[in-house]
Amino acid sequence: MDAAAEIREFLTTRRARLTPAQAGLPDYGGRRRVPGLRREEVALLAGMSVEYYVRFERGNALGLSEEILDGIARALQLDTAERRHLDDLVQAATDGVRPSRRRAAAHEQRVGSGVLRLLDAMTGVPALVQNGRMDVVAINALGRALFAGLDARPGRPANFARFLFLDAQARDFYRDWDDSARQIVSLLRAESGRSPRDAQLAELIAELRGRSDEFAGLWLEHDVDEHGTGAKRLHHPDVGDLDLGYEAMQLSGDPGLLFLAWTAEPGSASQDALRLLGSLAGSGAPARHSS
Repeated sequence: MDAAAEIREFLTTRRARLTPAQAGLPDYGGRRRVPGLRREEVALLAGMSVEYYVRFERGNALGLSEEILDGIARALQLDTAERRHLDDLVQAATDGVRPSRRRAAAHEQRVGSGVLRLLDAMTGVPALVQNGRMDVVAINALGRALFAGLDARPGRPANFARFLFLDAQARDFYRDWDDSARQIVSLLRAESGRSPRDAQLAELIAELRGRSDEFAGLWLEHDVDEHGTGAKRLHHPDVGDLDLGYEAMQLSGDPGLLFLAWTAEPGSASQDALRLLGSLAGSGAPARHSS
């Protein structure tokens, strides 16, 4: 990852989305050469010199204090995920000078037997464990039935990003495909900041940029997001439409792994569809690692 270029492009796209009025600055009219805020206006809002801000936007992050970064974040109206991403980019650019939440280079990730038993116990809930690259690391029986389109191959695990952008079935499966696509790119963009030395992540991003115009376009927007709670509108070929909520939680034993579960409103048609899907899938095989 070219950390200096990432800082430049991230800050440039954040500037471009804000108008002077949105930032609380007077707009004297006239044609502006660039969309959004000028560098001078960001510096004014952040309480720093123009020269200092310009140097930072060009990728020179040495010597930046938390107070300065907080000022820039306020000026650009960064949300929590964007503020953390900025920290990650600064850490990458300063090569370890600042405290880090970066992840180590990728290694084979496996969950413990206790987590596998928990997945098995959740018989009425699709659940899985995934890593930051969106590889499925472990999944229960109902999860396999719900996400049957995610095919693992020898030496390559099932991956949500590859499925969504490279498999034609995904556009039918995700009823809000555009929203899901934007979210997945934003999650991968944030992960690239946390894990700049992850060669498998870099290979995945390069593959998706090369094979999907939609992914390539969204990647250039530099939006970031973090897992939490939300809703998905899906269409399963065997049981029809499902409106599901999901919860995402970091596994305490490995901050690089995420536990996800999908549930339906009690008494809803989606709950009935999940029950039908479970009966069609039968008892299923025990939860296992994806391969």
